[in-house]
Amino acid sequence: MKHRRIPKRRAVLAGAGALALAATATLTLANANAAPAPTPLAKLSSTAASTLASQLKTGTAGAFYDAKAKKLVVNVVNEAAAETVRAKGAEARLVKHTLAQLASARQTLKSKATIPGTSWGIDPTSNKVVVTADRTVKGAKLDQLTKVTKSLGDKVELRHSKGEFKPFIAGGDAIWGSGARCSLGFNVVKDGQPYFLTAGHCGNAVQSWSDQQGGSEIAATENSSFPGDDYAIAKYTGDTAHPSEVDLYNGSTQKITKAAEATVGEKVQRSGSTTQVHDGEVTGLNETVNYQEGTVEGLIKTTVCAEPGDSGGALFDGESALGLTSGGSGDCSGGGETFFQPVTEALEAYGAQIG
Repeated sequence: MKHRRIPKRRAVLAGAGALALAATATLTLANANAAPAPTPLAKLSSTAASTLASQLKTGTAGAFYDAKAKKLVVNVVNEAAAETVRAKGAEARLVKHTLAQLASARQTLKSKATIPGTSWGIDPTSNKVVVTADRTVKGAKLDQLTKVTKSLGDKVELRHSKGEFKPFIAGGDAIWGSGARCSLGFNVVKDGQPYFLTAGHCGNAVQSWSDQQGGSEIAATENSSFPGDDYAIAKYTGDTAHPSEVDLYNGSTQKITKAAEATVGEKVQRSGSTTQVHDGEVTGLNETVNYQEGTVEGLIKTTVCAEPGDSGGALFDGESALGLTSGGSGDCSGGGETFFQPVTEALEAYGAQIG
């Protein structure tokens, strides 16, 4: 693989945008001098919404981006918090469950229902913890999962998937190792030296990387983490170009200038060496996935499809790098859901920067 292919498959992420809630005032005979309705706030980009969401975490119960209305919707459990949210330019929505209550439900699931083939995460759109069981969860395991979820009442919703949760090892540009093919995520800089990020389960499987099957080494895995997390870093050892770009597989690339946090509702793209570029939407954050190989926490959940070999590839939004392809269920013919390791966590762990 030419250097041009490797860097081009790095992913970018972009932030989320937000639109403020427009409140309406009613003029009545009892209040002939009622104040006029507040002027609706301007619609925000997805990047602005992500930035705003990070500023409104305290005292709220999650948030999501309404892409159609271009507004950030923030869950609150009291009017005081709602006023703060509105003052910042977002729409406040009163919900039943606090983040602490939902986090407690997640802890119960972790202690009583960590079953391979399951995943769970807080869904801000439903104000519940959504639990998914893949097709391998049946019999006594399904009975156990059903019992635990029912004990948590309306804080939890159990769903079923026809697919099977698994890491997509096989998966931007292809990178090859002995017996495995993955995808390069993003080119980064650490201690002034060029590196790239990929999935941890790829780094566990491969020490020496090439840009073509059976080719000479271009990089060597320096560190990897899986399960628990799913990220790895490899240092370039060959004379290979390493631009901060993602391959769009149409003769062009997407420049990546920064790393960002994903927002529920954000429209995103993924680039990988098996299925190339696909898009979708972020549907969950801080997701727990119980692969057969072990549990990974803190993942981004999306509707983007992926297949074996796409592992490690870039999830991005414009110039923003968001995540590294971990695993999921389904494929790009029938559809599915894919989980991504947040790139910000990997950069922090390794002391690296996009570049």
